[in-house]
Amino acid sequence: MSSILFISRYYLPEKAAAAVCVNETAKRLADLGHQVTVLTTVPNYPMGVIAPGYRNRLCQEEIIDGVRVVRVWSYISPNRGFLRRILAQLSFGCLAPLLGWKAIGKPDIIIVGSPPLFNVIAGRALARLMRRPYILWVADLWPESAVQLGMLKNRAAIRLSEWLEWSSYWRASLVWVVTEAVRGLLIERGLPSERLFLLTNGVDTYKFRPLPQAPARAELGWDDRFTVLYAGNHGLVYGMTTVLDAAQRLRDADVRFVFVGDGTRKEDLVEEASRRGLDNVTFLDAMAHERIEFAQAVADRSVAVQNPNFGVGMAQLGAEREAGAGAERAECTRVKPVQGRARLDDV
Repeated sequence: MSSILFISRYYLPEKAAAAVCVNETAKRLADLGHQVTVLTTVPNYPMGVIAPGYRNRLCQEEIIDGVRVVRVWSYISPNRGFLRRILAQLSFGCLAPLLGWKAIGKPDIIIVGSPPLFNVIAGRALARLMRRPYILWVADLWPESAVQLGMLKNRAAIRLSEWLEWSSYWRASLVWVVTEAVRGLLIERGLPSERLFLLTNGVDTYKFRPLPQAPARAELGWDDRFTVLYAGNHGLVYGMTTVLDAAQRLRDADVRFVFVGDGTRKEDLVEEASRRGLDNVTFLDAMAHERIEFAQAVADRSVAVQNPNFGVGMAQLGAEREAGAGAERAECTRVKPVQGRARLDDV
């Protein structure tokens, strides 16, 4: 069996999609008998507050789901404010190989998750130091996504980031992509197809399965109104104001809109819903991943929303798959603005 090292700035107990995806992959490899280590930092996403029970030490270790987790010191910042966020990501990419190389042992292969793109600095340094191959796991194209969202505008910074991105593609033994759209774009831009490996995000159908709606609603004290659910990150990539627009248009209908999760835009969304007087909108705290099936159970319709400035088909919205797997009554709809108006089909 192999010794496998994952490098990811995000990991459990964080609820970020990257943390969950890496954990689900790592623990299954460990279950198959591989020796799996994750190099990460202390849990603090998305608010920049270190989770209870952790301290931002130079290096510390723990075991989660049979996976050895090595956490190293990193600059900590809330996931808002572009410069501070970049500094936090860059500090992990640069410091992780220095602080963690003794603790991670001698892996046979290194798997580096991106974004954040700066994880590849750690991956490339350790691959070179240990003379090991690395796989670049691309969940989203960066810096392209940051440019599309208006977060990255400096031309020199864009060029430098593109150099880091493409030089990392060419140095990687394989580039693992999670959508056909990203695979097609990279091939179109000159990366040979034989260097690419397509493996889409999946869903655990034992964990996400249809559950009775009535007990879940009773626990929340809810009635039988038609319920539209968004469960996931409240960040810049996701066009959740579109759902607020839909809620405003349907405020006189017998429909409830529920947002579950945290993120940089949650506070603004709560304020915006209050300003509009949307008493048909409810915000709930983030749930542990294993509790999302409970949220899915209360819904008649789950939505996956995307910022209209973000390239279609770039990022894969994992909520769609989990909502679909948990659907007995509920279905999942991808919502986008249409000619400046909200559209929510079939409600």
